[in-house]
Amino acid sequence: MSDIEKLVAEQKDWQEDLYKELHQHPELSMQEEWTRGRITKELKDLGAEPKEIGGGVVAVIENGEGAAILCRADFDALPLAEDTGLDYASTARQQDEDGNKTPVMHGCGHDMHTACLLGAVKLLLAHKDLWEGTFVALFQPGEETAQGAKSMVEAGLVEQVPKPEVCLAQHVVGIKEGTVNAVCGPTFSGATSLKITVFGKGSHGSMPHLSVDPVVMAAAIVLRLQTIVSRETSPSDFAVVTVGSISAGTSANTIPDSAVLQLNIRTYKEQVQEQVTAAIERIVKAECAASGSQREPKFEYFNKYPLTSNPKEQFDRITGAFKNYFGERYADGEKVTASEDFTYIPKAFDVPYFYWTFGGFPDPKTAPGNHSPQFAPTLAPSLRTGTQALLVAALEYLGK
Repeated sequence: MSDIEKLVAEQKDWQEDLYKELHQHPELSMQEEWTRGRITKELKDLGAEPKEIGGGVVAVIENGEGAAILCRADFDALPLAEDTGLDYASTARQQDEDGNKTPVMHGCGHDMHTACLLGAVKLLLAHKDLWEGTFVALFQPGEETAQGAKSMVEAGLVEQVPKPEVCLAQHVVGIKEGTVNAVCGPTFSGATSLKITVFGKGSHGSMPHLSVDPVVMAAAIVLRLQTIVSRETSPSDFAVVTVGSISAGTSANTIPDSAVLQLNIRTYKEQVQEQVTAAIERIVKAECAASGSQREPKFEYFNKYPLTSNPKEQFDRITGAFKNYFGERYADGEKVTASEDFTYIPKAFDVPYFYWTFGGFPDPKTAPGNHSPQFAPTLAPSLRTGTQALLVAALEYLGK
């Protein structure tokens, strides 16, 4: 363990240059062709033998007998115009799934996750005397749309790599640079997005009595949905029901035929997620019936994220290693209401996992949130901390 800091410091220039290159070439979820190719090239240059699986890249590094573990980094970016002022800021634009040209930036730190994991791979390949076993480095596309982990599983990930003893992943967030946090139990919320179409009967705005107004219907639904958390969910449970979008009609004097609502649901318990989802469908159907709609509403679920919840055994073991290495720079963290698709991977292998966060900003009070156009973690010590954390966790299982 004592050698990790020195070894990571020795590759500082290489790793920072790599990070800047990744940052300047962001790509939208499931369109990451350049990024996938760049990761593949770097792995080959380091002496690994990568393979592409379901839009991602995996390198299996074997070093004698011992445990097998898997470390995952995501690499997709966001449709944001970067506003960081960095000399390596992204100016990239890309066509989204609707055919629109949009600015793209790494506004969630996935470029840093990738650079950290590549840094860990470089050190493990160069210093095989420090460890034994099998290290699986997995680089995943499409986290921002909850497609990437599932795409790799569906493409045969489980059949193509050794079964790990544990799966590991991390995320850079707006806590103090150089620090590492982890949570025992629920860490990132489970989330589901939902598109609801309600059907009315159109009419001229001057003849509302001839209509079944879907705008009024949608408004009633929005108000009633607020009672799910306040009146149907236990105060001891966490739940969020957000109506993020309503669209209906095109003119002031026309009552449209339909209205579309888009919702987002977040919970820390799967049973609460099921309860909230059932309540939404019940309320929507009841309001449609009360309004006289002649058609059943349409429910379309998308961007489903599983709950991320650290098991106590893995939490105790790995945070023990973190405490030994980082000292006061490690602290137990707090649950995050954002979501992750990482756990589709350990669930596919039927193995436990551990997920932690590390800091990327000098002052948490002024740090921009993830998905902000101003999101830009510091190069030092953030890259170093993320790489060290991966190595400390990995060597807890593989170290001699």
